[in-house]
Amino acid sequence: MNMIEAINSALDNMLTRDPDIVLLGEDIGFFGGVFRATAGLQKKHGKTRVFDTPISECGIIGAAVGMAAYGLRPVPEIQFADYIYPGLDQLVSEAARLRYRSANDFICPMTVRSPFGGGIFGGQTHSQSPESLFTHVCGIKTVIPSNPYDAKGLLIAAIEDNDPVVFFEPKRIYNGPFSGFYDRPVEPWSKHAGSDVPQDYYRIELGKAATVREGEALTILTYGTMVHVCVAVVMETGIDAEVIDLRTLLPLDIETVEASVKKTGRCMVVHEATRTSGFGAELAALVQERCFYHLETPVERVTGFDTPYPHSLEWAYFPGPVRITRAMQKLIQE
Repeated sequence: MNMIEAINSALDNMLTRDPDIVLLGEDIGFFGGVFRATAGLQKKHGKTRVFDTPISECGIIGAAVGMAAYGLRPVPEIQFADYIYPGLDQLVSEAARLRYRSANDFICPMTVRSPFGGGIFGGQTHSQSPESLFTHVCGIKTVIPSNPYDAKGLLIAAIEDNDPVVFFEPKRIYNGPFSGFYDRPVEPWSKHAGSDVPQDYYRIELGKAATVREGEALTILTYGTMVHVCVAVVMETGIDAEVIDLRTLLPLDIETVEASVKKTGRCMVVHEATRTSGFGAELAALVQERCFYHLETPVERVTGFDTPYPHSLEWAYFPGPVRITRAMQKLIQE
């Protein structure tokens, strides 16, 4: 399966298993979503289980909060992560606080799906990576898969979770992994081990990172599309780096991070989001606190720039092979 098919399979499995699960969002029903991640689900499960909403992100999230409080397990889709901001108040003030504010009388088991990230020439309104906004909010879990197998297992675990989850899907790798070498042919998921996705139910526990590549020279902490970019650059340069796919930003698998950095003595963080207050800053602080006496050099960050996402200069903004290679060489030379 590619990632779209894996997500569709996860949703289909959960709709079949649990009658309390409903899907809602703009164009997700008859049309099957702008990326077709919900294609065929309305026809199979009915218009009361998979339904279209008005173009109102605040309304979509607000309705989902009410559904969750009354015992359903809604899975709202925000068509692009760039449009999630109108729903922030409902997510932060209501969904994330419901269990705490009600002294555990109410829970909010909702999973907000949304495509995010760049690499598709979407410009400033279709390329943003707002994950750090949600990792700052206690009560919300933030999940970002990097391959179809993980996408299905993590999405199932997110839907079954009794707390709100923001599930960001890197749209650049919906149809295949991306090496960051934008001038090279695109590789389909069928040639990648992560495309071997079972049709049936399975889950991947939230809060568990994956070591994508073992190495001794340095540790690379990353997630989403950048996992594939980092692995491709490591293979191209021959630098023996260990690549950690975080998979879940919150809760964070700090034990895996700590063990890797203590082994290699060097750490680099890579993400597409803007640099200032990005999740990489939190990772750098945690590594500093926990691994200070094992670090040979300061933690290095390779990120997007502190500007809106440009359309014509996308590959200058995108943390690609040139910038990642330069950062790795700096780390191992110091």
